[in-house]
Amino acid sequence: MNAKQLLLTLACLLATLTINAQDDPAKRPSPPAQAKATVGGKTITINYSQPSVKGRELWGKLVPYGQVWRTGANETTSIDFSDNVTLEGKPLAKGRYALFTIPNEKEWTIIINKTIKWGAFTYKQDEDVLRVNVPVKQSKEFAEKMAFSISPKGVVSLVWGNAKVDFTVK
Repeated sequence: MNAKQLLLTLACLLATLTINAQDDPAKRPSPPAQAKATVGGKTITINYSQPSVKGRELWGKLVPYGQVWRTGANETTSIDFSDNVTLEGKPLAKGRYALFTIPNEKEWTIIINKTIKWGAFTYKQDEDVLRVNVPVKQSKEFAEKMAFSISPKGVVSLVWGNAKVDFTVK
């Protein structure tokens, strides 16, 4: 093997390692996370990516008010119900859905959409299965990373920065 072939082989190896490292979701700036709980015998699973505040102004700036947001980073946030549920009192069939939101200063629209794609770039309102409005509150503690939690009573909470949004699933 001559010097040119060796350099070419090393360059290809380095490129392959770099590409593979970038494909590892755990190494992303907004790593994947999951919230999962069983409420009344029904399992609720939320898969999302956790963006960080990083000193940025979130609401109305990084995440514009009045516009559909993928509710996280990277891939669309998904929510899965193992059985039929009610979300804020409205019936919802079991299945896996995309979870979008429309943030506003005083209330957010929670959107359950039937199509899971990358981000919110291909969101179509006519694919919405359910929409509910819920108030946004000041969180008790500042949350650097966006996070979902699900209480034993079915309260799904999203916190990020100084905002907290809850909706109930039963």
